[in-house]
Amino acid sequence: MAVTKIAARKGRLDVGIRYVLNEDKTGGSVLTAFVNCTPNDPCGTMKDTKERSHKTDGVQYYHIIQSFAPGEIAPEQALEIAKAFASEHLKDFEAVIGVHTDREHIHAHIVFNSVSWVDGRKYHSNAKSYYSQIRAVSDRLCREHGLSVIMSGEPSKSVSYAEWLREQRGLPTFKSMLEADLRVAIEEANDFGHFLLLMEGMGYEVKHGKHLAFRLRGQERFIRPGRRNEAFTEEGIRKAIESNFAAIEAGLKPEYTPRPPYIPFRPKTPQTGFLRLYAHYLYLLGKIERRQYPPRMTPALKQAVMRFEQLKAEYAFLQNHGIDSLEKLTAFKEQAAAREQELVKRRTILNAQKKRRRPLYDALADERAYAPAKTLYEKGMTGIEAEFARYMDAKALLDGCGISREALSKEKAKALEDISEVNRRLRALRKDAALCGSIMANIPGMEKQIEQTETKKKKEVTRNEHWRG
Repeated sequence: MAVTKIAARKGRLDVGIRYVLNEDKTGGSVLTAFVNCTPNDPCGTMKDTKERSHKTDGVQYYHIIQSFAPGEIAPEQALEIAKAFASEHLKDFEAVIGVHTDREHIHAHIVFNSVSWVDGRKYHSNAKSYYSQIRAVSDRLCREHGLSVIMSGEPSKSVSYAEWLREQRGLPTFKSMLEADLRVAIEEANDFGHFLLLMEGMGYEVKHGKHLAFRLRGQERFIRPGRRNEAFTEEGIRKAIESNFAAIEAGLKPEYTPRPPYIPFRPKTPQTGFLRLYAHYLYLLGKIERRQYPPRMTPALKQAVMRFEQLKAEYAFLQNHGIDSLEKLTAFKEQAAAREQELVKRRTILNAQKKRRRPLYDALADERAYAPAKTLYEKGMTGIEAEFARYMDAKALLDGCGISREALSKEKAKALEDISEVNRRLRALRKDAALCGSIMANIPGMEKQIEQTETKKKKEVTRNEHWRG
């Protein structure tokens, strides 16, 4: 028996032909045949026919699959039936035939031009023509060769690849699907680079830099999961990978708890310079903030109360780095600028290395992401021609690059981890540089405001003493 399917394809003609004539599937191209075209350049012949007829748009080719029951037929007999079918039903169209033996069941693939080389008319297929022509001819040829026939088969449903992925996973929204996949990747990842590789393997494009964002292939926009849930920021994911994510899920500990870096105990020493100035200024602001009606608060001091937390962060920065003078602050800023230049240079080198490998890295991700498209294509599903073409191109590139997929995966994970680490260190350095600039800008005003406050306090004390006298 033979189950036949036909699918109209709008994708690249060369991809469909290359798939049918695959040497690994057709016994070294032995089980192939050509109708109304030569083996040298069947794709060029079909394109010339389209150009002569001025019909180069729309459906590019049709793909017929004849599947036989396991053990019922020899590959050579399947090729003979496919050639007879093409000679009878497709006598006015150019076609290539390949019998694939890579599965348990033998199946023949026929790819033929959508435009006739005889009169330039376009081939049309519908449910009526399928049963009255394609199925009828196939069944008659099977009977002539002593094979049974069946009357089953459902029409293919045309859906986008993204829709198909969504339906297969049973998730209602892209965001919930992304969060579920993030949890799986976090649980299985060994480090952050491995995590990014796992996400790409699940079919996501990853954009990492200032923010971490993901986009499912076929989706228009990137999604930033860290915007809704802090556990899915880059820092949160790193923490979750290092810790036991199962404990987080069970509620035994919070999903993400930012912790300050460990600071060893140091005995208190008298503060000098900037540290003393900041401590005095914050003390004054703290006293004013605790009062409900501060006496004679200047507008500048009132603004300082509103940015109290920023000043506390600057004070902690000075304390952590032991900066108590303008010279030390300037030296720290210059060192930070030098380190930033080194990191930028390092990132440029890493990006250049990644760019050279970009085609292979993208091919690795495409092959994993679009692997289901190959199975769906073989089953006759329409609407996934572009995804199937991406899969075939990626596979061809990886097969010919001379590097194993495992080695390439490890190299890619290492490259992503290195770039991510450089970006993280750059963000920290630039944050420190911004604090240095803010401190330099604040120092003169703070000194002036402290002087004004102390002067007013002395005047109030003098006035009170005068009243007492």
